[in-house]
Amino acid sequence: MSSASELRSGKTHRDENFPVASWLIHPRHRALILAFYNFVRTADDIADHATLSADDKLAYLDLLEAELLGKGDTQREAVELRRALAERAMPPRHALDLLTAFRMDVTKLRYENWDELIHYCRYSAMPVGRFVLDVHGESSATWPANDALCAALQINNHLQDCAKDFRNLNRVYLPLDALKEAGATVEMLGETRAPVPLARCLEALAARNEGLLGESRSFSGEVRDFRLGLEIAVIQAFAERIVRLLKARDPLSQRVHLNPIELLAFTFGGIAGETARRAAGRHPVSRPAAGA
Repeated sequence: MSSASELRSGKTHRDENFPVASWLIHPRHRALILAFYNFVRTADDIADHATLSADDKLAYLDLLEAELLGKGDTQREAVELRRALAERAMPPRHALDLLTAFRMDVTKLRYENWDELIHYCRYSAMPVGRFVLDVHGESSATWPANDALCAALQINNHLQDCAKDFRNLNRVYLPLDALKEAGATVEMLGETRAPVPLARCLEALAARNEGLLGESRSFSGEVRDFRLGLEIAVIQAFAERIVRLLKARDPLSQRVHLNPIELLAFTFGGIAGETARRAAGRHPVSRPAAGA
């Protein structure tokens, strides 16, 4: 059996849609966050691997879990995260939750409705933010806002990559009942341009995801750590811009990612807004998600 490291896609933390251990995070936390990221990225790449069989993928994920729990020292990313967590006396529960999501990626190719998709996000996205909060010693009272933002980030990604996921992995995260309601089919994801029913479905899902981002608007103001609050504000700004693009553009034929100028503008906009809110003693207000 090869090392899981050899199966990495080459994607790094600099290639994600959101900042990972950026300069906004205090240096004392970055090594642990990057160890977590490298473990998660390795497991994610295994689940998405183009040539591994489903059984082999699950075997590698089981191996990563076993070594994260101390049963072996052959998988570098698992050993490094295990040691980094031990230094902080932190349990591996968030990484284990993510492994549950990657196993779902191997075995579950369709989602019947929004609730099923959110259940997937409970394991694929929410643990990432919960981990970062735990690293900073933040209260679990911040988890509801975190969960809304992390789920929204995940769903943005699903909408951005819906055609690629279908073509490359036969994986469809768009709820089947939403496709049906719009008069769309899974096969439409193979087109070069979204047919009208699929475009209608994608726009409706983007609008629903915008509601999740409304729930997370208070998040940056709920955390005590100033630098983490800035990071969250920037991520929120990125996510809100992407969801607006998804409501207006066709991800099958148009770019729905932020360009370098937008990344810079929304970074400084998020920082300025959060700094001003904290200086004034105000907190951003969340609103209930429409139809969530």
